[in-house]
This record gives sequence, C-alpha cells and structure tokens, in this order.
Amino acid sequence: MRGQLRLLVLATTTLMMIAFLVPLAFLVRQVAEDRATVRATADIQGIITVVGTADPSDLKLTVEQLAATSGRPITVYLDADTVLGTPVARTPAVELASRGRSLTVESGGGREIVVAVQGRGGTAVIRTEVSPAEGSSGVTRSWIVLCGLGVLLVAVGVLVADRLARTIVRPITDLSDVSHRLANAELSARAAPEGPAEVREVAGALNHLAGRIQELLRAEREQVADLSHRLRTPLTALRLEAEGLRDPEESARLSAAADALERAVSGLIQQARRRTDPDSVEPARCDAASVVADRAAFWAVLAEDTGREMTVDLVPGPQPVAVSADELAAAVDALLGNVFAHTPDETPFSVRLEAVPGAVRLTIADRGPGMPAGLVQRGASGGDSTGLGLDIARRAARGRFSIAAGPDGGSVVTMELLTSP
Repeated sequence: MRGQLRLLVLATTTLMMIAFLVPLAFLVRQVAEDRATVRATADIQGIITVVGTADPSDLKLTVEQLAATSGRPITVYLDADTVLGTPVARTPAVELASRGRSLTVESGGGREIVVAVQGRGGTAVIRTEVSPAEGSSGVTRSWIVLCGLGVLLVAVGVLVADRLARTIVRPITDLSDVSHRLANAELSARAAPEGPAEVREVAGALNHLAGRIQELLRAEREQVADLSHRLRTPLTALRLEAEGLRDPEESARLSAAADALERAVSGLIQQARRRTDPDSVEPARCDAASVVADRAAFWAVLAEDTGREMTVDLVPGPQPVAVSADELAAAVDALLGNVFAHTPDETPFSVRLEAVPGAVRLTIADRGPGMPAGLVQRGASGGDSTGLGLDIARRAARGRFSIAAGPDGGSVVTMELLTSP
C-alpha cells in the first residue's frame, strides 16, 4: 500500500509538472526572442537621426562602429546603389521598407528588422538581423533550472506522500502484529488506537475481541473447574465402593480407575488454565518412558482378560518430553482404548517407545481390520463414537501424528513427542 501511494503521487505530480513546465518553457523562449528583438530595435533607433542628416562618409563610420559594438549585422540602404555597413543583398523586407513601412519578419530561423527613414535623398532603410543563437540566449539555462525545479518538486511530493503513507500503513502493520500475537495465545496483546479514524475503529474492535476471548476462556476454565468439583463427590463414593469390595484385585482395579479419572479431570483443569493464562502455568513436561510403562501395565490386565497378546517394547528412561503426564496418559489411553473398542478379542497388538533425533516416537500397532483414512480429525469416527480420542493424541503430539496400514494388516498409529530441555 505504501509503494502504491508513492507511485500514485509520483505519476500525478509528474503529469502536473509536465502540464506546467512545457508551456512555461515555450514562454521563456518567446520572451528571450522578444528581448533580443527589443535590443536590436533600440540599437537601430540610435542611428535613425544620423541616417536622415549625416553625410554618407560619416554615416558609414557610425554604422560600422555600431555593428562592431552590437555584434550583429547592420546595413543602411541609402538608395538602390549605396549600401553602408554589413553588405547584404536587398531582401523582400528591405524592398517593402523602401516604400516607407517599417517591419519585423522571420527569416532563416532568425528575425529581420527593417526601419524606413525619410532623408534628404529619399527613403533610406536600416536593416539588422537577430540570429537564432542571440534569440535563444539564456533559454537552455532557464530550461535546466525549470527541469531541476520540477524534479525537486516531484521528489518533495513523493517524500511527503511516503511520510503520509507511513502514518497510515504503520497502524495497519501494528494491527497485523497484534492479531498474530493473539493467534499465538498472547491474549494480553492490545493495539494502540493510532492513524486514521477507520484504523482506530478497527484497533478498538480488535481490542474488544481480545478482551472477549479472555472472558470466554476464563468462563471455560471456571466451567471445567466447576465440573471437577461436581465430580469430586461421585469419585469419592466410587473409591469407597471400591475399597468395600471383598475381592482385593477388583478393589485395586476400581481404585486405580477412580484415580485415573481424577487425574484426567485435574489435567483438564490445568489445560484450561494454561489456555487462559499461559504465563500462570509452568511449561508441561514428563518422563514418557514412565508414563507409557504405567499405562501399558494398566491395559495389560484387560488384554489378558480378552485373550490379546500384548507386546511392550519401551526405551529405558528417563525420556523427558514437552507434554504433561496427564495429557500423555490420556493420549495413550485413547489409542489403546481404540484397539480394544474396534478390534475383536484375541487380536494381538504392540506398544513401542523409541528415541529419535529431537523426539520420542510412540507406535501402537494391531492386527485388526484397520481404520479408514481421514480419522485424524476432530469428531470423525466410523465406530459410533465421538471421534475425539484420536484428536487427543494428535494434540498431545502437536500435529506429529499419523495412521498407516500395517504390513500384516491392521493399523499402525505413530505419534512423535518433542523432547523437553
């Protein structure tokens, strides 16, 4: 936009300068020619009285001195045979002036000036000529000055336009920067109301939108926190029921499930707080090897009950990753839950955790019927579910998530977790 405004002002100012300077240049040339003509006429006027009264010998000396001092040819025609001064053949203008008429005519690029003088022997004619060089004296210099002035005015116009465009473009650039900061979850970013009225209005609207986003996120956090408090009582009752069971194994399983549910709720609260105020929560990190081992042990009991062969291959820890333990546990539970929900009993599967440059790769493969393409989207499911499980894993992997067909059938789900410093 700034460049376009400069180009517009440059074109407009240039056209104005051309429309103004071209006629002025012709006027300057005309004035120079008229000035030279006036000087030549004044020189002739100084010898008119001498031509009418002096002797030819004295007149010849006067004419020659005047031609030498003026630098232009001066000729006096006393009659058809007597010519004094610069020898020039009689021209049509001289013939016309010999009849008593003074005039100025254009000839050969210059100007011919003839003056009729009534003397003792009849009508004498004084002739002089203004050359093209004399008529254009000083014109080139004046044209150069005019062109320089025009260029200077155009440059000043473009400079002023650039400064004006910057005052308009800078607030728009600031608005763009603020919008990018808001998109990067820097919700405290605000735009300064500067520039034209329209830009100030947009800045105010953007600030209002940012404030509204903060209010909505705060309300979301409060709703999640309220939900967690509402779940405390039934979780406590569930834990008491689990502790009251006679079978110790069943009691331990239900207590572990209640604990996992409580951790998931706490993780939701922390995520909501992180989205509302990123600076209020420390950067998320955990030991991927420990979390995956814990969740694999939890699902191993169900795998044994359903007759599934479960292969676990985990890299030794610690393996620090930039994901919270609750978020990673939820992602692993979602992926393993899909295996149990969408494959028949006795279907073997494997859990593998390996270190790769800059990340830790988690691979869960099964030999079931496989998953159709396009499921790595929020709400997409082909098995009468919400379709949010894969989205949980995708968000934990920050988008480094893929689903492929296994070499022996089934599905291979891979997610890479960036290592934490």
